[in-house]
Amino acid sequence: MSKTLKVLFLAAEADPFVKVGGLGDVAGSLPRALRALSPELTGEVLLDVRLVLPFHPVIRSNITSLHSLPPFTLRRNGEEILVEVFETILEEMPVYFIGGGPIDASGSVYSSNSETDGEKYTFFSLAALGLAKQLNWYPDVVHANDWHTALTAYGLLVQHWQEGQPRPASLITVHNLPFLGPDVHNVLEKYDIPLAQTDLPDWARLKPLPLGLWSADAIVAVSPTYADEMLSKDYGSGLQDFLKTRRENLTGILNGLDVNSFDPTTDKDIAAQFTAESLDQRKANKTALATQVGLVADQAVPLFGVVSRMDPQKGIDLVLDGLRRIVDTPWQAVVLGTGDPKLEESARKLQKDFSERVRIAAKYDSRLARQIYAGADIFLMPSRYEPCGLSQMIAMRYGCVPVVRAVGGLHDTVTEGETGFVFIKPQVKDFVTAVQRALDTYRNKEAWQAMQKNGMRQDFSWTKSASKYFELYQRLISTRT
Repeated sequence: MSKTLKVLFLAAEADPFVKVGGLGDVAGSLPRALRALSPELTGEVLLDVRLVLPFHPVIRSNITSLHSLPPFTLRRNGEEILVEVFETILEEMPVYFIGGGPIDASGSVYSSNSETDGEKYTFFSLAALGLAKQLNWYPDVVHANDWHTALTAYGLLVQHWQEGQPRPASLITVHNLPFLGPDVHNVLEKYDIPLAQTDLPDWARLKPLPLGLWSADAIVAVSPTYADEMLSKDYGSGLQDFLKTRRENLTGILNGLDVNSFDPTTDKDIAAQFTAESLDQRKANKTALATQVGLVADQAVPLFGVVSRMDPQKGIDLVLDGLRRIVDTPWQAVVLGTGDPKLEESARKLQKDFSERVRIAAKYDSRLARQIYAGADIFLMPSRYEPCGLSQMIAMRYGCVPVVRAVGGLHDTVTEGETGFVFIKPQVKDFVTAVQRALDTYRNKEAWQAMQKNGMRQDFSWTKSASKYFELYQRLISTRT
């Protein structure tokens, strides 16, 4: 007889309902991938995964196919505050939207007011636990993501759970550790949530993510290397010593990629579809990209591609400075992205100084991004910090060979000399040395195509990642008391 494993999956954003950043991709894909796992991977266990999101105004204005569920209340400042609940179905998966005063008070997914966001996501996290009781559907696992929903794990630990029901196991996926959330001490007090005595640093026990990390049964970083990096001073955001005490409960699971959307064999946003066996057809994409941005199309000249935020975290300064040092070898470059005004200005200066080689598109353009992945030869991603990263996976899937720094998910997905080129220190000379290795290999057509094919055949599907989460859920339930 089949057993059902029930998972309540919470996030601040999820595609296709609302997407601001990478979290939206993950929360939109992982729950569906979990539900779609084959019986061969789950045995006789059926996965009942349900997604819960705040009812952001942008969602409220765009969704029509939903119905309201009975509201309930949370206690705040000695009074009852109404919690609205709405439901829709996405590919047979129930999706719940939680509304109420604190969520309506913010007009955007994330506001610039830390006090507003602190109460918004505290209300949402506590209401999500109340939703389980309201639905009479009690999860085996509550899966939170980042600081916005971390207080669900804390609430499970310090609040009374439904009489007669086993307390769910809790798990938090950390997508970006430095974003710990605002001080919510006063907000928790409003909702009668005690501030527990913890072994966190004093400053951290007032913030949602540290409280969640202290409470959760399991902590997942979005790549195995990032799980290790979080224990170091450079990447631990002041929590490295605490996280070392939780090492047994900390693991890394690489984010997946939507391989149906990012598929060069079917992608309608690129000039020509192709496969690993038909790489000659890829040349049409290089010509189309060069023509689109105003460069002279030349198959013999290596074309660099960059799709990134203009941010020091992404190592864009290494790209801009590094390209200036490669003057004796022919090359072209297309850089797409916006961000830091100083970096944007440096990028425009590079284009001015190398007007026959460089094109800068300081904008957001998803179609141009796909054409870069499909048309560039070498993808530059020298991040100083990258918990997981998706761009390098997309690039490889489209036959664009990446040059990356050995950090976070880049270290876990790109193999030197096999699928790309890797350097260690975030210094211009090390970046340039790696780029030179790529340029040298590019001249050997047979070796280059072998690297392209290796990259295109990597399995970055969500099925692989979802299977690891399923195994973790199983372990958590087996040890639950």
